[in-house]
Amino acid sequence: MPDTTTRVRRDVGRYVNDTLRDRYFATCDALYAMGAPARFETDVETSFGTTHVYRYGPTDPAAESRTPVVLIHGSGGCSAMWYPNTPALSADRPVYAFDTPGDPGRSVHREPMWQPERAAQWMDEVLDALGLDRVHLVGSSYGGWLVINQVHRRPERLASVTALDPGGLEKVGLRFFVWIFVSLFATFAPKALRPRLAAWLDQPVIAVPELRTSVQASVRAFRIRRPAPLPLSDAELGTIRKPFYLIMGKRSLLVHPKRQLERVPRLIPGARAEIVEATGHGPQIDHPDLVNPRMLSFMEDVDSLDHAR
Repeated sequence: MPDTTTRVRRDVGRYVNDTLRDRYFATCDALYAMGAPARFETDVETSFGTTHVYRYGPTDPAAESRTPVVLIHGSGGCSAMWYPNTPALSADRPVYAFDTPGDPGRSVHREPMWQPERAAQWMDEVLDALGLDRVHLVGSSYGGWLVINQVHRRPERLASVTALDPGGLEKVGLRFFVWIFVSLFATFAPKALRPRLAAWLDQPVIAVPELRTSVQASVRAFRIRRPAPLPLSDAELGTIRKPFYLIMGKRSLLVHPKRQLERVPRLIPGARAEIVEATGHGPQIDHPDLVNPRMLSFMEDVDSLDHAR
């Protein structure tokens, strides 16, 4: 693994020290153990630092040739957040999960990449280094902005895009930051109160011990150095011509679900948009048994249409 103790610039994400970093990694490993086992891990050098990549499945050798899935996690975490999704996805097709440089994970951030064109260049470099010419791209939250930005700016390698309660559709409002702060505070609540707080806040982090421990360790260990992303305009969304699937939580505080349910299909030809009941910002964590099959069905439809052409 690359050395993360080297002095880094002040405008890139960094760990406070190696001790806190290693404690955080241990909490991530507990989450990884709850998902599918990685077939292998690798590091990819890019213009912006080293990107750590996890490769999963498929369990059926006949599915190895299927168009792979690439997973992009949200802000403040790493690829461990996909533990509810990797078993189902990797049973069906190859899966790659990227640790985004600038967030706490096993990647090493060296150059700023929060600017839209730089973010698109980073992802393109990783896909190129892995030899991935065609992928189904899936992103959650900040990772949702990354995948929407990618399909707008560099769509050539993309078979489809799935955005899970994503950034990039609306300006990040105060209500979302308040929810993040209150949720973090709630992770320290007495054990007996956590289930009720998790339900009240629509925050699975509070109810899952491994998630709660990992989030707390992340906040202590890592310093994110980037602004909140700006949303894409109507005109920018209107340039998207790849199959697009938007899944939002009914009680999301990052987007206004009913507004985007009308807006996205109107701007992006053929786009699907759905709202998942009884969840907020993490539909794929709260309801993996519902979201995983829907994502796979969408990808299967895209692949079938491609084969028919």
